[in-house]
Amino acid sequence: MSQTVDRALSILPLLAQGPADLGQVAERLGVHKSTALRLLRTLHEHGLVYRQQDQRYRLGARLFALAQEAVENLDVREIAHPHLVELNENCGHTVHLAVYEENEVLYIDKVESRYPVRMYSRIGKPVAITVAAVAKLLLADLSEAERRSIADKLDYPMYTSRSTPGAAAFLKELATVREQGWATDLGGHEESINCVGAPIRGADGRVVAAMSVSAPNVVVTAEELLTLLPLVRRTADTISREYSGSNRPKKA
Repeated sequence: MSQTVDRALSILPLLAQGPADLGQVAERLGVHKSTALRLLRTLHEHGLVYRQQDQRYRLGARLFALAQEAVENLDVREIAHPHLVELNENCGHTVHLAVYEENEVLYIDKVESRYPVRMYSRIGKPVAITVAAVAKLLLADLSEAERRSIADKLDYPMYTSRSTPGAAAFLKELATVREQGWATDLGGHEESINCVGAPIRGADGRVVAAMSVSAPNVVVTAEELLTLLPLVRRTADTISREYSGSNRPKKA
C-alpha cells in the first residue's frame, strides 16, 4: 500500500512540470501503463488530476483549492510561538514576531526577556517602520516598485542620531537586507536598544513574517547581540520549514 501511495504522489510533481500522457507517466514511475492508468484514475476521481481532450493529464483544480485552503488556515504565530519561546530560553532576550498588513508592520507575538528591564513594544502595536529590523525584512521582500512607492510615502522621524534619514537611505538599507537575508536596528529607534532579525518564508519563498531578538545595551553590547545572528537565522529557518511543510533543511 505504501508503495502505491508513493507512486501516486510521484505523479503530482511530474504533472506540475506540465501535461503528460499515460506513456510518459508510466515511464517516469517505471511501471506498466495499466498500473499508471489505475493510479491516474484514482487521482482523477479525487480531483487531483484532470484528463484533457488530447488524452494528456494535468493537475486538477481540487489540488489548487486544497493548497489555497491550507495556506489560508495557516497561523504563523501558532507555528512560530514555541520556537520563539525556545530562542528566548536560550538567549534570555526579548523576542518579537511581526507581519506586514495594510501598510503597517505589526507585532503579533512577543516573548519577554528574563531580566528586569522591559521593552515598551506590545502585541498588535505598529512598529517604527523606517528603523525596525522586522520592518526592513518584510519590506525588503517586496518588488522594487513597491519598495519605492512605500519609501516615497513614509515620514522619516529622527528618533535618534542613528535613525534612517530619508527615502534614499531607506531604499539602500532595504536593498542590503534583501541581499544579505537579515536585518538590524542598532539604536535607530531607541538609543539604548539593539535588535537583530531574520525572515520567515512560506513555501513559495516569499517572506510571510519576520522575527527578531532585542536587548538594551546595558545588558549586552551591539557586538555581543550580533553574535546571536546564526541562532536567530536557524530559528527563522526552522519556523519557515514548519510553516511551509518542508522537511528539507535550508542550504547554507
